Amino acid sequence: MKKPKTDLQALDRMTDEDIAKGVASDPDAAPLMTSLDGFKKAKVRGPQKAPTKQAVYIRLSPEVIEHFKKDGRGWQSRIDETLKKAISE
Repeated sequence: MKKPKTDLQALDRMTDEDIAKGVASDPDAAPLMTSLDGFKKAKVRGPQKAPTKQAVYIRLSPEVIEHFKKDGRGWQSRIDETLKKAISE
């Protein structure tokens, strides 16, 4: 049995009252969330205080990636720092 497609634009236009009316008219829907307050809103970054880095695509050998990833998060920044040191020498 196919599930009916949900009209997401219609859901966006629904108010909390509309949702409550729908739940009240359908007893099977009662356990569902009746308000959209429980959903997390996407965070938006503010303006950068320092110049941002430029995104590029670069191919590196597996050994290089493994070396920098072994210390965990921030491996791309460590590669950046290593390259900065190399060009300053």
